Amino acid sequence: MTDKNFMALALDEALRAYNEGEVPIGAVLIDEDGILIARDHNRIEQLNDATAHAELLTLRAASTKLKRRRLTDCTLYSTVEPCAMCAGALVLCRVKRLVYGATDSKFGAAESIFNVVNNAALNHQLLVTAGVMETECRALLKKFFTAHR
Repeated sequence: MTDKNFMALALDEALRAYNEGEVPIGAVLIDEDGILIARDHNRIEQLNDATAHAELLTLRAASTKLKRRRLTDCTLYSTVEPCAMCAGALVLCRVKRLVYGATDSKFGAAESIFNVVNNAALNHQLLVTAGVMETECRALLKKFFTAHR
């Protein structure tokens, strides 16, 4: 499978979030063999938890499933550039690669505002691919915010 195929899975999660009234962000984590380990979407409103971001929920589920905290052979796909909290979690989990769709000029921490995932002062950096299915990821966000503002 390709980056686009895995991003399509993350976009399916984002659509679930949209349909549940959550900001439509989805994430999936795959291992080096292309096997899907975990997937989730934003659940901030459902859980009354500001940290219930798609990326964090996916990392937590993967760590539980694999029974390890280091996800060194994994790639995380997110429909939106991770925030500082999620980018920090990616570094702490030692995720090998990050692939995301749309940049986030308000909260992004992989290139837009900060670069947590490739900060030379930290003990781990990620390989990053940006802009995969960006048009589709951005369109879903725009649709959500147009309807909710």
